[in-house]
Amino acid sequence: HKVESVYIHEAKERASLKQEVKQLFELNQQMNQEAKNLTRALKGDKQKQGAWGELILERVLESSGLRKGAEYDVQLTLNDDENNAFRPDVVVHLPDHKDVIIDSKVSLVDYEAYTHAEQESDRATYAKKHLQAVKNHINLLADKKYENLQGVNSLDFILMFMPIESAFVLAFQESETLFQDAFKKKIIVVTPTTLLATLGTIKNTWKY
Repeated sequence: HKVESVYIHEAKERASLKQEVKQLFELNQQMNQEAKNLTRALKGDKQKQGAWGELILERVLESSGLRKGAEYDVQLTLNDDENNAFRPDVVVHLPDHKDVIIDSKVSLVDYEAYTHAEQESDRATYAKKHLQAVKNHINLLADKKYENLQGVNSLDFILMFMPIESAFVLAFQESETLFQDAFKKKIIVVTPTTLLATLGTIKNTWKY
């Protein structure tokens, strides 16, 4: 009886291990495919990059348990006081009818060139260009004044989403004042790992 029990127990463990290995294999296959998709997106035009960034943004929101069409909406058409139409990438709805606007259209062309450059001088050049691309998007986003759009009850600050952590790090390594400069323009730059924490902070801020 004891030998049989041990055998059954080991058989179950082998089956469990086999399932876990299978899941790891499938996850690895998925990551490889997403890496290929990312490569194609980075080498494509800015429109494709923007669509890819929006997809990553939605995945982060979905993984936190938020539901599209309920706790957040995508590409809502909203008007300003002069009746000009704008379409923010995502509007997250917080409790008590409060909203947070998130934009994810950041050009990563120069970052992709930086990652593939072999010469240190070329890497330095592309790093500076990448920083300038981020600054340009911050300025463009600040000029749109999404926080004043009709139909949303947003804080003055808009979240600018960068889908690749290392691209975020590179830009901020190139300029120690980048975050403060963006903050002065009422833009908060976030990544997949900082977005949810930032949303939680904003939610608590509304309470006060």
